[in-house]
Amino acid sequence: MLHPRIASVAAGAGMLALALAGCAAPPPKDPEALAEYREANDPYEPLNRKMYGVSMTLDKYTLRPVAKAWVWALPYRVRQSLGGLVQTMGEPVVFFNDVGAGKPRRAGDAFVRWCINMVAGVGGLFDVAKYAGYPHHDNDAGLTLATWGVPSGPYLFLPMMGPSSFRDATGYGIDIGLQPLNYVPRGYGLLTFNWAYNIVGTINGRADHLDELDQLQRDALDPYATIRSAYQQQRKAQAEAIRNDHRATVPDWYN
Repeated sequence: MLHPRIASVAAGAGMLALALAGCAAPPPKDPEALAEYREANDPYEPLNRKMYGVSMTLDKYTLRPVAKAWVWALPYRVRQSLGGLVQTMGEPVVFFNDVGAGKPRRAGDAFVRWCINMVAGVGGLFDVAKYAGYPHHDNDAGLTLATWGVPSGPYLFLPMMGPSSFRDATGYGIDIGLQPLNYVPRGYGLLTFNWAYNIVGTINGRADHLDELDQLQRDALDPYATIRSAYQQQRKAQAEAIRNDHRATVPDWYN
């Protein structure tokens, strides 16, 4: 039986596919415009722009004010520690995806990071593993699928979730299933911790990008297109970094 959150993501993906079925903009006939159209990989741009507008409006009146209050109330070091805790709780997802991508050295680094920071780092409040020679690296199911050769599919902008693609939206659902915290039993405060972890992660993540997003909205000629381009370039670079990581599986300290 599917975990409820996985089932909800799967249902949402199905509804999204149905909603997008008739929303694709026809390719332009002009050669230059057609080249730009293909490079953007955004056949649902009219709908995506509407979702972007909805998301920015909701963010303006909900998440952004909360994030500003968060920055005002909490010193940087405290927010950094909370971000480290969230990162450490997500380390098992990185580990499983490193295994899925066939990168045992990266998986070993992720596992060691989790062990060190859970114990010596007090659950991740302090990034002791980084100073021990195990810096954090990103991975998720969307990137793992990319290393398998799965194409990204068209660009999507998901309400309140931001830029994505068909592949990355599918990967998001997989990552929910890979997160051990989503299987915590009731009692002992674990369920409450899971909710708190997700809420803190969302607010802290938004707080980390307050100035960056404000500047983009203020200075970019087309913030939507800027975000789309940056996202696509970042995901491509991350997938390439994983593919090109051919380090030996034996850690440095073993030699």
